[in-house]
Amino acid sequence: MAQYTEDNIRSLDWKEHIRLRPGMYIGKTGDGASPDDGIYILLKEVIDNSIDEYVMGHGNQIEVKVEDGVASVRDYGRGIPLGKVIDVVSKMNTGGKYDSKAFKKSVGLNGVGLKATNALSEEFTVYAVREGKLKKADFAYGELQKEHNQARTKEANGTFISYRADSQIFKKYKYRSDYIENQLWNYAYLNAGLKLIFNGKTLVSRNGLRDLLERRIGTELQRYPIIHLKDEDVEVAITHGNGYGEAYYSFVNGQYTTQGGTHLNAFKQATVESVQKHFGKAYDRKDILASIVAAVAVKVEDPIFESQTKTKLGSTDMGPGSPTVVTFMRNFLMEKLDNYLHKNPEVAQALEKRIKQSERERKEIAGIKKLANQRAKKANLHNKKLRDCRVQYNSTKKTHTEEQKLATTIFITEGDSASGSITVARDVQTQAVFSLRGKPLNCFGQTKKVVYENEEFNLLQHALNIEDGVDELRYNRVVVATDADVDGMHIRLLLLTFFLQFFPDMVGAGHLYILETPLFRVRDKQKTFYCYSEQEKADAIKALRGKPEITRFKGLGEISPKEFKDFIGENIRLEPVVLGDSTNIDDLLKYYMGKNTPQRQNFIIDNLRVERDDDLDGDGTSDVEQLEAVG
Repeated sequence: MAQYTEDNIRSLDWKEHIRLRPGMYIGKTGDGASPDDGIYILLKEVIDNSIDEYVMGHGNQIEVKVEDGVASVRDYGRGIPLGKVIDVVSKMNTGGKYDSKAFKKSVGLNGVGLKATNALSEEFTVYAVREGKLKKADFAYGELQKEHNQARTKEANGTFISYRADSQIFKKYKYRSDYIENQLWNYAYLNAGLKLIFNGKTLVSRNGLRDLLERRIGTELQRYPIIHLKDEDVEVAITHGNGYGEAYYSFVNGQYTTQGGTHLNAFKQATVESVQKHFGKAYDRKDILASIVAAVAVKVEDPIFESQTKTKLGSTDMGPGSPTVVTFMRNFLMEKLDNYLHKNPEVAQALEKRIKQSERERKEIAGIKKLANQRAKKANLHNKKLRDCRVQYNSTKKTHTEEQKLATTIFITEGDSASGSITVARDVQTQAVFSLRGKPLNCFGQTKKVVYENEEFNLLQHALNIEDGVDELRYNRVVVATDADVDGMHIRLLLLTFFLQFFPDMVGAGHLYILETPLFRVRDKQKTFYCYSEQEKADAIKALRGKPEITRFKGLGEISPKEFKDFIGENIRLEPVVLGDSTNIDDLLKYYMGKNTPQRQNFIIDNLRVERDDDLDGDGTSDVEQLEAVG
C-alpha cells in the first residue's frame, strides 16, 4: 500500500483548486449543448455583477458580445474601484457584496464568480473606468500577465470584461446564441427598462414577467389574460394553457433557478390555497395546477442556494428577522390574487372552467390509470426494457455528487441490437438504456388516456418518473438514440410528439436531446476518423491521403460496443431539443404529425431535389442516387 506521509498533504492556491475541481464552482463543464453547461455559467457570473450595478441604480445598458469563442461584457455602472480591479478578479472571497447595505439582495454573494471565470479562461481581460481614469489587467489561466493605468480617458464609467474559455477544460465547446439570448431575455424581464445589447440586437422589457409569459406562450394559447401581480420583493405572472404539464419560470434576486426551490414550492402551495379560498371549494391541487404557466420572482436577503451554480433556492426565510418564504408567499397571494379575481370576474370564471376540465379528465382516466400502474409495477420487478444506472438525477443520497446527478442520462433506443451495443458500452453509474419494441404510436391529437392505455408509453413514463411532473425526473438527460435512416427518423418524430404533447415542461426545462452518431468511419492502418457529416468525411480522406477504407454506418446496431464507448462518453455529441420562445407546440405538431396537410405537401414538393450521394466506398464513382426532401 502507498505510504501516507506529510508529502501527501497539498495546499492548492485559488486558481489550482478551481481548475482541478471546476464542478464545485460551475457545475458540469460540457460542450455548450446544454443551457446549464459551464461556458454559460461563466458568462452568467460576469453579467450578474453588471445586473447588480443596475439594481443598485447605476447604468441602464449592458453590452454582451460572443464572437469567435471570445465573450465580452461592458456595463455602465460605477466601475470597480481602480485600486481593487486585480483583487476582485483574482483574490478568493474578495468582493463588494459582503456588506449587505451596498448589495442587500444580490446574487453573487460569495466573491467566487469572476475568479472562476478568470481561472478557467485561456485569456481574460478586465478594465474599469471611474471619473476619467482607467485601470486594466490581462490574465491567462488566472495568472496576471500585465496591468495598465491610464490617467485620462473619455470612456464612460463602468466595467469591461472579456475572456476565452479554456479549451482543455471545455473540450470542443461551442456557444449557442439562442441559449445566451434566452438568458439575456430573463435578465430583461426581471429588470424592466434595462437595455441589453447582444451582438448588436437590443433586448428590453417594459412589463416584466408579463412580457415573459406573452413571449413564451403567445396570446392564442392563454385560457385567460395573464394575471400580473407585484409587490416590493415579489412579482408573479400566471395563466393556464390548453396543454398538459406545468410550466414555471422561477427567479431569486435575478438568478434563473431552473430547479426551483423553496420559493417555487411556496408559490404552488399559496396558489392552491388562494384559489380554494376564492371559490370556496376544495378543488384538488393537481386540478388547480394542471396546465398552469407561471413566472415567479422573489428578492431574498442573503439567499442560500443548494450549489454554487445557484439553480435551486434553499433559504427558508426571506432574510434575517423576516417571515418564512412560505408565509410571505401565502400572505401575498391570499391578498393580491384574491383581490384580482374579485375585480376580474371573467378571468375567475375562465380559471374555474379550466380547473373543472382538468378534474373531469383526471376522473375519466382514473380507472385506466390504476390498472396501468399495476401493470407497470409488475413490469418494473423484471423490466427487460430498462437497464438502469446507479445514480439518479433526483437522488438525495449524499454519496451522489451534483456532477454525477447532472451527468445522469437515459438512452431511448429502437430494438435489441442498438440497445445491446449501448448497454455494453455505457457507464453503469450514470447511463441507463430503455429499449423500444419498434415504432411507437403516433399520439398526436390524443388525450393523456393513451399514455396509460399504451403499455410502452406507460412503461416509459414510469422509467422516467414523470407521471406527476418533472420534479422527480430520474435522469437529467433524456436522449433519443435512433438510426439515421427513414425508419429511425420516423421513430424520433413519434417520440418527440409524445414528449411535446404530454410532457412539454420536461422539454422546456432542457432535458430532451437527440444522440448524434457517426455516419462514416474512415481509416487506414495508422489512424481512424469517425465522421458525422460529408464534410468531415472529406476532411478525413484528405488527412489520410491514399485510398482509406470507408465504412457507412446505417444503423446503431452496426457500431461495435468498443466504438460506441467513445460516442457516448467524453466525446458524446448531443443535439438539444430547444423550444423557441415563439414556438407554438400545437401548430408544430399539427404541421408535422397531423393528417397530410396541403401546407406540408407544398413544402415537400417545393424542396424536393435529386442529389447524388458521395462516393461511399472510395472507388471514385457515385454509388447511389437519392431523392430527399431538405429543410
